[in-house]
Amino acid sequence: MKFKLNMGAGVFTGLLVILAIGAMGNDDFKLEIPKGLKKLKIPRDNRLTLEKIQLGKQLYFDKRLSKDQTISCASCHDPNKGWSNGETFATGIDGQKGGRNSPTIINSGYQVFQFWDGRALHLEGQALGPIQNPIEMGLSLDELEKRLNGIEGYVLQFKNVFGNKPNSGDVAKAIAAFERTVLSGNSPYDQYKDGDTKALSEAAERGRRVFFNKAQCSACHAGSNFTDGAFHNIGIGFDGSSPDLGRFVETQVEGDKGSFKTPTLREIARSGPYMHDGSFKTLEAIVDYYNKGGNANPQLDEEIFELNLTDQQKKDLIVFLKEGLSSANYPTVDPPALPK
Repeated sequence: MKFKLNMGAGVFTGLLVILAIGAMGNDDFKLEIPKGLKKLKIPRDNRLTLEKIQLGKQLYFDKRLSKDQTISCASCHDPNKGWSNGETFATGIDGQKGGRNSPTIINSGYQVFQFWDGRALHLEGQALGPIQNPIEMGLSLDELEKRLNGIEGYVLQFKNVFGNKPNSGDVAKAIAAFERTVLSGNSPYDQYKDGDTKALSEAAERGRRVFFNKAQCSACHAGSNFTDGAFHNIGIGFDGSSPDLGRFVETQVEGDKGSFKTPTLREIARSGPYMHDGSFKTLEAIVDYYNKGGNANPQLDEEIFELNLTDQQKKDLIVFLKEGLSSANYPTVDPPALPK
């Protein structure tokens, strides 16, 4: 049985959900994975249920999870802005600006390492970070639990979903469950791979060949999610006086200086500005940057070199990125009604 996932006031139109019955139990749900994506692993201690996804969606959109009740997860990861925020940096409470671009939530359930520097593991490990961060949502976990336990609707929902009163660990599980439903696949490229030779326009098909051959983009943007999930130094910011050292801050490994996680290219046309510092506003600017071979520095990845693309090849590559990797089933989500 297939149906749209109705979550309060909004309808999750980008994804169909199949009710799993029998051995899994009536409350378990199995996501229908869009064409082109691999099976998504669901943690055994955080199985998906409709009620948990609904709860996670409410928490994701609820500004009461921030200290001054002005910022929600959706403020920086907006479904209408590629699940990013359309700005160079994230903006937190009191108008504070972070130093990094908001990464998209799309297909983030496939990522083991979370954040640009990989400092958290899996979605459950990521969810509470922005809530506690003083320049993002600025709410301590004690304050979070106290606030949620003062909202009768949440108390009832947590009891129904988890069997206990609201607590930070279950907040992370609920938000992670919702975020795992934010999937994008079934793009023209996926249809092309599935045998539809007309799915890509002539320009996009030429761009596909540039992507996988001369430009070698797939060296890092690999697999069904167009990311290797690893960390690379591509020279961004190294023409400045004090570049962000990225993964090195977490590992203290010299080779990790200036390395950041490879982002997915799914729905890339919707999620700009780009790079960890939001320094590129357009895909054209990114292609020009890679074409020149990035910014030289001691840790520059060996995959970064001058591409010598022609103007036509650059145009075709951009068409492939914009048209070929954008899905007709973009995961659109409307804000839900929030509990009182």
